[in-house]
Amino acid sequence: MAHKVMHDRRYARTDEWLQIDGSYALVGLSDYAQDSLSDIVYVELPSVGDKFDQGQAFGVVESVKAASDLLMPVAGEVTEVNDSVVDSPESLNSDPFGNWLVKILISDVGQLQDLMDADAYTQYLDTREH
Repeated sequence: MAHKVMHDRRYARTDEWLQIDGSYALVGLSDYAQDSLSDIVYVELPSVGDKFDQGQAFGVVESVKAASDLLMPVAGEVTEVNDSVVDSPESLNSDPFGNWLVKILISDVGQLQDLMDADAYTQYLDTREH
């Protein structure tokens, strides 16, 4: 099954997406990730002001099947937290691209080079699904 991939985002190998706006970015969970997790029942997110390195766990998403760490695609400082996904974790299943997790101030723009564009991420998903 082909998973939805948005072309205005960058993707980490750990299935988080980044929507970049200048020095800031929204971080969310990919369609592939929400589908793999199945029914998401709990989301734990950090606090505004928390700082994370690239690849560091910044939260947890739990489904009826498994718990999974959310990993920061690039180093940054949390400037906003989307409390609505904490209150309604299932929204990540119904609209993973419309429901972001945190907004960050990117601290190392060079790390954006480590992320995949939509085409590369689609190819990456193909290698995992077959």
